[in-house]
Amino acid sequence: MDWTPTISELSGPRYQRIVEAMEADIAAGRLVRGQQLPTQRALAKALGIDLTTVTRAYTEARRRGIMEARVGQGSFVSETSARRAIDLPHPVAIDLSMNVPPHPLEAQLDERIIAGMEAIRAQSGLTAHLNYQPPGGSAHEREVAARWMRARVSHAHADRLVIFPGTQTILFNLLAHLARPGDVVLTEALTFPGIKAAAARLGVKLVGVAMDDGGILPDALAEACRAHKPKAVYLIPTLHNPTTATLSAARRDAIARIIGDADTMLIEDDAYGLLDRSASPIASLIPERTYLATTLSKCIAPALRVAYLLTPDSGAQFQMRSYLQATVQMPAPLMVALVTHWIETGIADRIITAIRSEAVGRQQLAQRALKGFQFLAKPAAHHLWLRLPEDRPDVAAHLLRNGLAVVAGDAFTVAGTPPHAARVSLGAARNRSELTEALRILVGALHKPADTRQIV
Repeated sequence: MDWTPTISELSGPRYQRIVEAMEADIAAGRLVRGQQLPTQRALAKALGIDLTTVTRAYTEARRRGIMEARVGQGSFVSETSARRAIDLPHPVAIDLSMNVPPHPLEAQLDERIIAGMEAIRAQSGLTAHLNYQPPGGSAHEREVAARWMRARVSHAHADRLVIFPGTQTILFNLLAHLARPGDVVLTEALTFPGIKAAAARLGVKLVGVAMDDGGILPDALAEACRAHKPKAVYLIPTLHNPTTATLSAARRDAIARIIGDADTMLIEDDAYGLLDRSASPIASLIPERTYLATTLSKCIAPALRVAYLLTPDSGAQFQMRSYLQATVQMPAPLMVALVTHWIETGIADRIITAIRSEAVGRQQLAQRALKGFQFLAKPAAHHLWLRLPEDRPDVAAHLLRNGLAVVAGDAFTVAGTPPHAARVSLGAARNRSELTEALRILVGALHKPADTRQIV
């Protein structure tokens, strides 16, 4: 037996001591993801306790998400701390439609949330963060965030930064600030559904600009600027959603010049930039013309609802704080305090490193499973862009009938005929075992002959 916990030095009921020892050994690296645990009977014998105590401990470990049972194989250390969602639509067994980061055990999110809250309680008390706070964050919180962002954008300073409750709120407020109903904002031909929803609500017209596998085409962007005189250009330059394209340095230089020549503004959605730090934001080239949105939703967790907006100048910062106050007042102070603590102590970077490493592992798994199919992907991305067979218009529906959800190309299309493709979100699976099963279903659907389609 590879693992025998030390529980004599712990307090509390024995079953809880077993679980606490398991958590401690995972955190210390003595237990690793996927490692098989002893049978309940073997562990009971080794510890000299009754079987029901171990059964209760294993049940509690599964509830906490640190252990999983595999039918016919035994019990294993979980690969992730994520639990199965309880509100999935009935037909969906595996949901690869939400583009969320995986939560590998190495990220230690449960433990770090608890420890972070305890540190906040010891320093200032939790109730201090349950009242109204300055819209856009306190001076200290903005300074910590700005200092952290300066590793990628040298002009990041607290007087140009606003803390928002997520990028979606940033996009809605920026469109309201920069454009009026009927005004044009340019985007990539395929873009984030969130900007489509915000523009539709505000009456702003989105115009898609041609792309290739490397991202938006500078010549096409220049022509669109001349034709439409846009109020702004919205781009996702790094690990583009949905295509995963990352703009080259040459294209970033060209786009910066085009935006300057067009006398317009750039809304740079840097949702995935912290996963691929080799790409410098376009904001570094034209800081006076860029609103740079950096979020923790894709590199740590979406429910933190913490995102940073770096504005062109202090005047624009004041304007965006006013918009924030008028719409949602402020981000959740307790979540901002937690994230600020993580940034100050270096924990945020350690969590992101663990999540990036897991993303790389999942991409490698997908590369093997989808060998022979056409798709676009990048090593650290949470998703891939899969080209579907032209003779299979029903692939997405077939997948859903088989309990697997992906997002078809029409969700991202700004105008024209949607591409016959789908975004497959690898981070959404709870662990690699679930992802392997999802990819098996996906490959099976892609191989299914067109003449055996189900008629509905």
